[in-house]
Amino acid sequence: MQPEENEVYGAYTRPYQPVSSASVGVLEPPPITDAPPEQGIVEPSSSPPEPPSPPPIPPRKRRRRGPAGAILLLTLVLALIFGTGLFSGWEYAHASSSASTTTKAGASSTPTTSSGTSLQAQQEAAIAKIEPSVVELEVTTAQGEQIGSGVIIDAQGDIVTNNHVVSGAQSITVVLSNGSTEQGQLIGTSASNDLAVVRIAPYAHMVVAQFGDSSKLVVGQDVIAVGNPLGITETATEGIVSALNRSIPESSGVTISNAIQTDAAVNPGNSGGALINLQGQLIGIPFAGAENTQTNTQADGVNFAIPSNLVQTVVQQILQQGTT
Repeated sequence: MQPEENEVYGAYTRPYQPVSSASVGVLEPPPITDAPPEQGIVEPSSSPPEPPSPPPIPPRKRRRRGPAGAILLLTLVLALIFGTGLFSGWEYAHASSSASTTTKAGASSTPTTSSGTSLQAQQEAAIAKIEPSVVELEVTTAQGEQIGSGVIIDAQGDIVTNNHVVSGAQSITVVLSNGSTEQGQLIGTSASNDLAVVRIAPYAHMVVAQFGDSSKLVVGQDVIAVGNPLGITETATEGIVSALNRSIPESSGVTISNAIQTDAAVNPGNSGGALINLQGQLIGIPFAGAENTQTNTQADGVNFAIPSNLVQTVVQQILQQGTT
C-alpha cells in the first residue's frame, strides 16, 4: 500500500456554536414606591438588590458519527491489514522462490564438478596402474638405433611390442619405469599381426599389465595411450575410441584387421606401448598413425591400435611356437 493511503484520524472536534444573546438577560430591579410603612414590616434595605444569575447554559449534545463514517473507517483498516498481509506473503514467496532457484542451481552444478573430479581421478588411477609395466625398448640394428615401447604382460618377464619395433634387432635394451635397464631377448614375432615378444629376467616388485576385453569397447569411450614418444618416457595422452574394426594397411605390406581408431596422440616411439581404459586395463597396442598423403605428414587425431583380444591370441601362439 502506498504511504499516502495511510491517513490518521484524530479526535472529533465539534464546530463552535455561539450562544444567542436572547437566552441571557439582566433583570431590572422593581421600581421604588412611596407606600406608607406598615407595622411589623421591615423595610427593605435601600441598597439595590443583586441581579439574578443568568440561567445555566444547557450542555451541548455530542455529535455521533454516522454509520457511513464507521463503515469507511472499518474498510480502510481492513484494507490496511489485508494489504500488509498480502505484501508479506509476496515477500515470503519471492524469498522462497529465490532460495529454491539458488539451491537447484547449486545442486545442478554439483554433479558437473563431481563428474569432472571423478573422471580426473579415474584417469590418474589408470595411469598409475599401467605405468610400472610400460617399458622403453632401445633396439640396435644394422642401420642404427630405433626406439619403441613395450608392455610387461606376465610374471616370466615377457613383454609385448610391435614387430616393426624389433625387426632386424641385433640387441635390445629394456629401460624399466624405475630407470634401470635390462637386456632383452627376442622370443618370437608375428609379422602378419605386427606383434613380437621380448623377454627379460623377472625382477623384484615387477608389475604386470592386466588385459581388458576389447570386444566390449564402444565408440566414444575414454582411453589413454601410455608410452615413450620420441624417447620421452612415461608419457600419457588421453582420447576416445573414435571407431572400431578398421582395416589398416602398413608400409610393410601388412594389413591389420579389426583395429581400434583413437584420437589419443600416438607418435614415433609410442609403437608397442599401451592403450588402456579407465580401469587401467590393456585394451590395445598402438602401432600406427594415419598419414596425410598430400603433405606426407602424420595426421592429427587419427591413430590406431591392435585390439587386446587379438594381442592375447597372437602372444600365446608366439610363446608356444616362436616366430609365426
